[in-house]
Amino acid sequence: MNALTNATHRPYSPFIPLLLMGVALVGWLSFQTVQLVAERNQLSAQSTAMVPTLENAAKLRAQGDALVKATQALAGQGNPNAQRMVAELQRRGITIKAQEK
Repeated sequence: MNALTNATHRPYSPFIPLLLMGVALVGWLSFQTVQLVAERNQLSAQSTAMVPTLENAAKLRAQGDALVKATQALAGQGNPNAQRMVAELQRRGITIKAQEK
């Protein structure tokens, strides 16, 4: 007879596999948490870095709007060059808000 067939078979405990699965799960969740915190910090830094650019864009847009309104006012007074500019802007699909009075 074979020694393996004579040996008493003891059932295996699920402790080791469950322990390994638990450790793997905790490790994976920890890794994901660290990655998400790092990404959040990077997004926050990029958002902060964009503030001056957005402020400059708002200033530039305000200057452009003022220029277009002044051009429209000149066109309303009969200036032929301003009238051509307003017509060209309209032809290109750039809308000019009505002059506020």
